[in-house]
Formats: sequence, C-alpha cells, structure tokens
Amino acid sequence: MRVIADIERMQAQARLWARRGLRVGFVPTMGCLHAGHLSLVDCARQEVGGRGIVVVSVYVNPTQFGPKEDFDAYPRDLKRDLALCRKAGVDVVFTPRDAAMYPGKAQGRFSTYVVEERLSQVMEGRARPTHFRGVTTVVAKLFNIVQPEAAFFGAKDWQQAAILKRMVADLNLPVNLVVVPTVREPDGLALSSRNQYLTPEQRRQATALWRSLQHARQRVRRASMGAAQLRAEIEHLLRQQPEARLDYVEFFHGDTLVPVRTVRRGTHMALAVFVGPTRLIDNGRL
Repeated sequence: MRVIADIERMQAQARLWARRGLRVGFVPTMGCLHAGHLSLVDCARQEVGGRGIVVVSVYVNPTQFGPKEDFDAYPRDLKRDLALCRKAGVDVVFTPRDAAMYPGKAQGRFSTYVVEERLSQVMEGRARPTHFRGVTTVVAKLFNIVQPEAAFFGAKDWQQAAILKRMVADLNLPVNLVVVPTVREPDGLALSSRNQYLTPEQRRQATALWRSLQHARQRVRRASMGAAQLRAEIEHLLRQQPEARLDYVEFFHGDTLVPVRTVRRGTHMALAVFVGPTRLIDNGRL
C-alpha cells in the first residue's frame, strides 16, 4: 500500500493507471475509519476487481465545517487509519494538506467553489448553511485529482449522496457514484466517527434515532398518515431521552428530496438530533 500526500504526484499516478487501462474505485473519507468506511472499501474492490485500484482519501475538509462546529475537535488518527486500510487491501491512501487543497485560502486568494443550489437548501443545508458548498467543492477536487471510474459513499449521508449525484450529472463528471447501505451497531445506531464523542449514557440515548425510524416504519406499514402528525410523534419519542434534542425530522421523496404532506410506504425520512453536545444524523426508507 502506498501513501501519497502530494496532489501532482497523485494526479500523475492516476494518469498512469488510465494509460494502463486500470479501473479505479475511490472512497473519500475524513478518516477516523470504522466498519462503515470499510464496507465502502469492500464495495470498491468488488467493483474494480482484483486487478483494479482502490484509493481511499483521508482528509478532514475545513470548508464543510461551520465557524462553531467541531473541525478542531474532529477525531484524527492517521496511523490507525493506515493500518485499517492496509488490512482491507487498499492500494493507495491519499492524504493531502490544507495548503495544497486550498492554496492561498488563508490569504484570501482561494475563491472558486462548486455550489449545488436546490437540493442543498433543505435539511442539513438549512441547519448548516455553508456545509454542502464545502462538500461539493472538495469532492469535485478529489475527483479531478484521483480520476476514479467509480466513487463510493454511505447512505447514512443520504442528502449528501443526492447532491453529489446531481453534481456529477450536471457537470458531466465521468464518475459512477455508488451509494452503499448504512452500517449499524447491533442496537441500530448508525456508525459514525462522531459516536466516540458520546458518554456511555449518551450512547444509550442515541439509539433514539434508530427507534424513531422504526416507529415511523411501523406507523406507515398500517396506513398512510399526515407528516405533521408523524413528526409530532417522533418529537414526543425523542423527548423521553433527557439529553436528546431534535434539530429536524423530515419526510420526502428519496430521489428529489421534495417534502411530502402524506407519509406512506416508500417515503424517505431523515432526522438530526443533538445527544448532549453531539449532533447525529440518520435516515431511511419507510
């Protein structure tokens, strides 16, 4: 396994793979890897085959964090990440630095961003207004650097995946974007690097996100119902957890993110909940 930090070197390697006709599968991450990330690596390997190349990027992207968010505190353990990638059979780990990814930003000279203007206005985009501008920009840059045939993202960040699919389609990027099912703990909590922020009691209460999804599934399995009523039931369920505070819960079409007034089987649900100071998200098809 090779570790590449230099952008020009990574691009040169990508061009070499292209000349050799090698398929490249790409897994962008912010590190602090867990089984969810490794499931993306497994899918990438299955997609490109034994002769193909699997690249994982480890980069905590500053532009997708708001001014009061956890960029400085975000967990980083590159040594552990590299060991997990090596064990998983990753071919190259790309570890760029801020100064290379955003040249001149500290001096105000970086001024080009990729912005999706419709799907990014709801849910996470409403709660974190600058978040998706940072996501689309860094992913577009990473695609240009790594030049993958396919890129793999987790379904836990459903809105992010929808926005990136739109970006790929609108900008004619030659990348097949694959969304991989969410990996969960045995009690249903979606794997997330931020789970390690939780105290044992907060970790117990965090299962309320999964239980909210299950409650909604059970309700619409019997009959369709109004979104406002179901939202009120979810809010009541979450209030039973002393350290849980609902940020939002939304019901929408899974592909378009358009909200619905009547929730029925096949509707998608997403929610964001603070458990103590930690903000967690989850989603699922009902």
